[in-house]
This record gives sequence, C-alpha cells and structure tokens, in this order.
Amino acid sequence: MKARILAIAWCVAVLPLGGCVTVADLPGGGTDPASSAPGSTTPGSATDELTGTLTVFAAASLTEVFTEFEAELEAQHPALEIVLVFGGSSALAQQLLAGAPADVFAAADDTTMQLAVDADVVQTPVAFARNLLALAVPLDNPGDVASLDDLARPDLLVALCASEVPCGRAADRLLLEQGVEPSVDTREQDVRSVLTKIELGEVDAGLVYATDARVASDRVTTVPITGAEAVATTASIAIVADTSQPTAATAFLALVTSAAGERVLRAAGFTAVPR
Repeated sequence: MKARILAIAWCVAVLPLGGCVTVADLPGGGTDPASSAPGSTTPGSATDELTGTLTVFAAASLTEVFTEFEAELEAQHPALEIVLVFGGSSALAQQLLAGAPADVFAAADDTTMQLAVDADVVQTPVAFARNLLALAVPLDNPGDVASLDDLARPDLLVALCASEVPCGRAADRLLLEQGVEPSVDTREQDVRSVLTKIELGEVDAGLVYATDARVASDRVTTVPITGAEAVATTASIAIVADTSQPTAATAFLALVTSAAGERVLRAAGFTAVPR
C-alpha cells in the first residue's frame, strides 16, 4: 500500500470483510458521486484516471474503514496516492483552519465539522455514519466494573477523551444525563489513546466508541450501559474548499457515502444516519 499513515502510533489493519468495495459499486455504476466539487469532472469511469496525491484528514475512529477505502481507490487508480492523516477531529479541524494542506476532511461529529463550515474551509458536508459510546475495560476487568456508575469510584483508574473532542463531548453528555460524576484520571486527545490505555491495563475503564471496542475485541471487553443512543455522534465528510485535487476528492467522498461504503461501515459497527 502506497499511502502513508500519519498522526497515529498504532498499527492499522484492513477489515476482513471478505471482498472489496469497487468504484463500480457506486451509485450509477460509479458515475454519480454523492457530491462534487465546483468545476470538477465526474470520477469513476475507466477513462477517468486519478493521479497525484490526495490528503485526507480523518477522525481516529475512522482508521480501519478509511484504510479500506484508501486501498480500494488506489487499486482502481494506481497513479493516485492517498495520504491518510488520523487524529482527534478537533485538532484536525484546527489544523485546517490554520492552513494545513488537505483535500478531504472527515469529522467524528457535526459540532466539529461545523467549525470548518463556519470558517469556509470546507464545502457542504455529507453525514455518512453514526457511532455509539461503549464502556470498555481490560479483558480480565480488574476493577470489577459493572455499570456506568462505577466510573464515579475513586479507587478506579478512569480514562475519557478530552471534553473538546467528539468522543469527550459525547462522554460528558452521557455521564451528565445518567447522573454520574466520574472520577477521571486522564483525558486523552483522541479515542484511540483512551483505547490504548485500556488495552495496556493502564486504566480500569474508559468510554470509547463501540467501533473502537470492536476493533480491540481480543484485548478489551465492554460493559452494558444505557443512554448511549441518545448521545450518538454523527460522522460527516467534506471536500476542502481549496483542494488541488477536486476530482479525486469527489471520488473518495462518493466511495465513502455510496451503498458499498455503507456496507463497509455497517460491518465495522457504525450505524446508518437517519434519512
């Protein structure tokens, strides 16, 4: 795989979904993208060869699915190199606002995407998936965590995302609505950092996305909680306003938001956006 994976310090594996998503799976046989950049041509046909480098800023929770989309689009267009930059949505948005070069931005929640919209650094975003929170603990559950209420126990080591990032905002809202005042020991800048601390046994419990807990199902376990649906986050994707790769950016967005893309997302544990 040609693309470089940036802004992450952990390994990424392509989801074993048993088959690739192809550009031909896109609506209209790959010739009708969900959104298009002004002045761009329609991507997807055999004669529309994409070239150059496409830089995609994406929330850490999208790592596996976007890696799969990257592999498929590069396979369809060997002259195209996709650079995936993963991290906390808020940090990525701030980089865009500061002028960081990118072509596509995918945020884990609509609040973060709205920051980019308000600053006119992205075109109209498209919502493509929802994600629920999960209470995760190490496999052997050393803290004997049985419910969300246990996060208030001072004897436990608890990790949450920082309040300014999507997973942290959702966690704070969930805990507030459930009447739990957590005894937090660490706040992390993205959900994968919380997950890593749980995997390594550095904390007894933490709130992560259900999709992240699923990726690490051989290293963490989840404890049933209530109220997660009410604070579900909605991921959205947008083409960066000053992209130098409008056609390739449109092709990537079309793949993510296609029926084939939705199948990949659902297999990874994301839920559909209400229409």
